[in-house]
Amino acid sequence: MTSIDLNADLGEGFGRWRLTDDEQLLSVVTSANVACGFHAGDAVTMRRVCELAAERGVRIGAQVSYRDLAGFGRRAMDVPPAELAAEVAYQIGALEVFARAAGARVAYVKPHGALYNRVVHDEEQAAAVVDGVLLVDAALPVLGLPGSRLLELAGKAGLPVVTEAFADRAYTEAGTLVPRTQEGAVVTDPDAVVDRSVSLARSGEVASRSGTRIEVRARSLCLHGDTPGAVDLARRVRERLAACGVRVEAFA
Repeated sequence: MTSIDLNADLGEGFGRWRLTDDEQLLSVVTSANVACGFHAGDAVTMRRVCELAAERGVRIGAQVSYRDLAGFGRRAMDVPPAELAAEVAYQIGALEVFARAAGARVAYVKPHGALYNRVVHDEEQAAAVVDGVLLVDAALPVLGLPGSRLLELAGKAGLPVVTEAFADRAYTEAGTLVPRTQEGAVVTDPDAVVDRSVSLARSGEVASRSGTRIEVRARSLCLHGDTPGAVDLARRVRERLAACGVRVEAFA
């Protein structure tokens, strides 16, 4: 039977502000990309999400980012490699404290936003992220875009690599994500998101923005927690996958 992991970005609040419905999403997904305080999240939120994830058997992932709370980690930044490596390790370490306190561990690392897109092509920044992960754990899986420099360098460094796909993001014909600054970058039709999820899980293919079918082989499927109606959409995706014979299970 075909299987796939469902991950979502969680813990993306700060102080009294809340963005994602963490408790409800954690009843659907199998892996949680938890914000580590640089693009969103704070100590209380991180602890709460780790406790909820551990209770439900959801894997906890560190979603590392550029230090950019004001821009939600989606602004381009030039961070020296040594500084970026240290900040990646810092974020993972902070989340690990709360994961352990909840009786779990950080199971993988995933970059967020501008950093995620930057390390698809930028070797220097990708190497810095890898160095940061290695500072924490030389066996910690890295989740990222198929064909990215990040996964290539992580694999060469001996880190387990896990490929990821996005049902609610538009793809270029080259297999990269359409920048959010461009029209149509986010797929908003719930039916289309569900159909794309099934296609990615069963055939490893999805339609690019131009309509061309492209190959996107992925072990994990991302569902954005900040999408309007995210919980209902996530449930629909999981139910449809099960109906199509796809087993939903964590990769870590």
